[in-house]
Amino acid sequence: MSEIIEIRGGRPLKGTIQASGAKNAALPMLMATLLTPEPCILRNVPNLLDTGLTLGLLEHFGANCSYSNSIAKICVPKLRATEASYSLVKALRASFWVLGPLLARGGAARVALPGGDAIGTRPVDIHLKALEKMGAEVKLKHGVVYATAPHGLHPAEIKFHFPSVGATHQLMMAAALTPGITTLSNVAREPEVSALADMLNQMGAKIEGAGTDRIVIEGCSELTGVDVTMIGDRIEAGTYLMAAIATAGEITITGINPEHLRAVLDLLVHMGVEVKTTTDSISVKTVSVPNAQKVTTQPFPGFPTDLQAPLMALLTIANGESKIEEKIFEGRYGHVPELNRMGAKITVNDREAIIEGVMKLSAAPVDGGDIRAAAALVVAGLAADGITQIHEIEHLRRGYENLEQKFRSLGAQIGCVPEEIEDAVATGC
Repeated sequence: MSEIIEIRGGRPLKGTIQASGAKNAALPMLMATLLTPEPCILRNVPNLLDTGLTLGLLEHFGANCSYSNSIAKICVPKLRATEASYSLVKALRASFWVLGPLLARGGAARVALPGGDAIGTRPVDIHLKALEKMGAEVKLKHGVVYATAPHGLHPAEIKFHFPSVGATHQLMMAAALTPGITTLSNVAREPEVSALADMLNQMGAKIEGAGTDRIVIEGCSELTGVDVTMIGDRIEAGTYLMAAIATAGEITITGINPEHLRAVLDLLVHMGVEVKTTTDSISVKTVSVPNAQKVTTQPFPGFPTDLQAPLMALLTIANGESKIEEKIFEGRYGHVPELNRMGAKITVNDREAIIEGVMKLSAAPVDGGDIRAAAALVVAGLAADGITQIHEIEHLRRGYENLEQKFRSLGAQIGCVPEEIEDAVATGC
């Protein structure tokens, strides 16, 4: 039986929560365990649909996996398979990142083009062209990538035409198990890239430059096991911060590096929000109606595309006209019609959205089309008058750990109920 989330809005969020481990760091770091036959321990791994799917994928390749209390223990003594069919990868776009580790360790891989969120085209050509420069022979047939490196991969100098996070992860993993020096330029600078580099360094690689636009990897023929802890999830934290501001609340999030959200925090200050930080916490306090803003999504350290939708939900009740330009993914405005159903005034012209602030949103039944769109509707529902019902909540399970419980700890009235029950606010899941 499917479920929906119900929210009775209008209650200011107040209190303190702990950030979960970063999903966008956990997925590549879990896949990096394919590079070694030795046991690996990953801590602070969030309990999400996507991490569960990744563990299942690793088991398909021969991994022995266990997961309990946010700790994943993984050992891949031998690759039992080097193929991943569409049935395995269709629900998780990041599954494509196994291509590099499989090639580096096994010399061959057959991986179906992935699924996951339907946001634009998200082409994989950056990955494939870079692996070809490392000596891989790549063919694409009927939606499946066939790649071989019968003589092993070799180091190379590679320049991406776009700083793709996924391609940066992919090539770092492949190069870490390739003896010699590989140089990647115009790479992603996201904190999750640095987290993966730290893990690979602990496993025996020598990686310099992570966090800049040029990474140098001195790979080796063997990598060791590792015991590593996930960084805090900056996208989850940003979502809760925006929900707090939308409800005129005051919250603190611990376990998060504020430098990972610097562009977001600077924007919140410009909106009139009181922001305080320590080395591992962020506090916000709403002191007035937020000011309208002009925002462009950019690769890190710019404003993150994954927070575009939650920000838009907040700007629907800002004072004045706001503009958002989405420069990372095309077609990432699926949440706009749903927000407009709740009384927002948003128009879209190609990659630009214009948001005319309103005094108040009103509750409505809405559909969450992807992870961040669904999160935006939660933000809107918490701020709206009445009871908002959010359908297609499986998207939230992919990216937000214990979402209802965390929001309830901040005073929200939120929960999930069977979909056919439509007349009572849930109190739990």
